Amino acid sequence: MTGQARDHGGDLDRARATYGGEDWIDLSTGINPLPYPMPQIPPHALNTLPTATDMGALEQAAASAYGARTGVAALSGAQAAIQLVPRLRPAGTAAVLSPSYNEHAASLAAQGWQVRAAHDPAQMAGADLAVVVNPNNPDGRVWPPEVLARLAGDVGLLVVDESFADPTPHLSLCPQLHDLGERALVLRSFGKFYGLAGLRLGFALGGAKTLEHLRTLSGPWAVSGPAIVAGSAALSDSTWQTETRTRLARDADRLDALAARAGWSLVGGTNLFRTYDTGDAMEARAHLARARIWTRAFPYSTGWLRLGLPGDAAGWNRLEQALAGSGQ
Repeated sequence: MTGQARDHGGDLDRARATYGGEDWIDLSTGINPLPYPMPQIPPHALNTLPTATDMGALEQAAASAYGARTGVAALSGAQAAIQLVPRLRPAGTAAVLSPSYNEHAASLAAQGWQVRAAHDPAQMAGADLAVVVNPNNPDGRVWPPEVLARLAGDVGLLVVDESFADPTPHLSLCPQLHDLGERALVLRSFGKFYGLAGLRLGFALGGAKTLEHLRTLSGPWAVSGPAIVAGSAALSDSTWQTETRTRLARDADRLDALAARAGWSLVGGTNLFRTYDTGDAMEARAHLARARIWTRAFPYSTGWLRLGLPGDAAGWNRLEQALAGSGQ
């Protein structure tokens, strides 16, 4: 798996350069299009360095939101954790449940790990490090937490990327982490579910020694003052979380219905993104791009196309019109 392309969604510069125009709808990411309302940022969050007390309050809010009875380390996004994970242990053999988010394999390979693809958790046994994205990106496969807890006993370190788990909290391994000690590490994204990806905030949850190592690697002040303020507020707002889960589920169903009318079949997904087999992903992507709608294709599939959710009536209308003409 070495040499894997590190391509991502969110590359609107590429869309504009290829197709022109400015009024794009970016559906190439799985970011909630209706973000948590930013709280007022007090001056001290901008003009002084974050304190240990502020960080501790943020991490406690995350532990409560994720149902964890274990340690939490706040980082500048789940991506920051992905970059640091390969340095937590001496390089050895790593198994990545595939296909999945390409940064895991690429980051491990860049640090000298021998990376192999696995297609089922049972195929990961014996690896020095194993990575499972749950729910998986982009096909939405899920594994019950009890399956992953057993896997943690069969590998050196199990890393579970739960970047898209907020809409389905029952899938999270976080409540079981206190029984797994240093054998498991869970990564959580803040920006996707809360729609504030630009804040660059994420969390790692796991054993005390592993988290201390992560903090050392990430250096001081890994999280900005505004991210601490917004993250603490959003993670403590259970009413907003419940309402958002309901809305995302409804909108995911609406997107599936539009795709079905276009003749696409559902591969899978989460309530933040959906992946469809379009038959010809590049043609489907180009068709939507001509309507200034940007989506995500994958180098390992000729048919799969991933779409996030539109955020307003105008976006839904443009997508519906574009999909209605996709077979013409």
